[in-house]
Amino acid sequence: MKRIALIGSTGSIGRQVLSVVRRHSDKFQIVSLSAGSNKELFEQQVAEFRPKVATIVSPDCERIDGVNYSFGENAFTDAIINEADVVVIALVGFKGIIAVLDVINKGKDIALANKESLVVGGSLVMKLAKEKGVKIVPIDSEHSAIWQSLDFDFNKPFKKLILTASGGAFRDYSEAQLKTATAKDALKHPNWDMGSKITIDCATLVNKGFEVIEARWLYNTSFDKIDVIIHRESIIHSMVEFIDGATIAQMSYPTMELPIQLALTYPERLDCALEGVDFAKLKSLTFSAPDYNRFPCLKLVVDAGKQGGLYPAVVNGANEEAVKLFLEGKIGFNGIYEGISCALEKFTGGVASDYESLSQADKFARSAVKERFGV
Repeated sequence: MKRIALIGSTGSIGRQVLSVVRRHSDKFQIVSLSAGSNKELFEQQVAEFRPKVATIVSPDCERIDGVNYSFGENAFTDAIINEADVVVIALVGFKGIIAVLDVINKGKDIALANKESLVVGGSLVMKLAKEKGVKIVPIDSEHSAIWQSLDFDFNKPFKKLILTASGGAFRDYSEAQLKTATAKDALKHPNWDMGSKITIDCATLVNKGFEVIEARWLYNTSFDKIDVIIHRESIIHSMVEFIDGATIAQMSYPTMELPIQLALTYPERLDCALEGVDFAKLKSLTFSAPDYNRFPCLKLVVDAGKQGGLYPAVVNGANEEAVKLFLEGKIGFNGIYEGISCALEKFTGGVASDYESLSQADKFARSAVKERFGV
């Protein structure tokens, strides 16, 4: 029985983690749950899974006898308990790195869905994980696909990693159409059902830029060995090219439950209630290079990753703030690029030496974006 601490239980990933636990209740036990603001769903989850510890931001929730509660913005750290065998980190945004560093310091293995923690603090996270002997396995479908193609061996040699991208909601929009695109339009992802923040990041291709930075850290490689390609169908979830010219891909119909479940069961594979790909019915599998003119955020993010230091923390913080303003209708779609670009231009650099340095860079970026748009 594997005991799971789930940080971010009411979000898209968190809900699917619980679906996996229900499917294989003989193999998994939820020992702690942590959520943000979705009180009603959180109460239902606590009632169903009866964890030892439950945390949520607001104390205004119905409580169940026998469950230890904790409240506040950073109460999720109280859900990282000794009884857990693995901690699933499904938080969205910069705050995920607080959870990641805390889990590593407590010596617990991580199933990671929070990509921002590796984007902003990859060097700190991977160094500390190595020192503490903590395993970090990916939940992202793209990085799970690479991990599977490498036979679950992060140290296996390869020639190139190829990250696939659906292209997001605006993959067929012209530059003129993008100028008037709304948040409602951007949230209509053609292939995936995800939270609002990541869906917007898919529309800008910021998400793919983040995954490039993640890959640099997860697989201890250089940026020149990571490619991005648009694959509209989202059947191939990523590929690995080897020195002999062979390329291995992981394929399945779009679902997050497969990589979530595999992160918890590897190297064993269990039924995932997912139908196998019917190749006879596939009309085509298409590929194309990213259009950097229509989606300049991709290059902006990757370039920040190459600059290193605190630049990735700035690009992440600026993006989070700009996406928030876009979702609130205060800026247009192209304003996301403008906000990120402005923050990067104003930043003078720095060393990602500790959490405090990352936090200061994050605050700088958010302030720069707000100032740019006068909010």
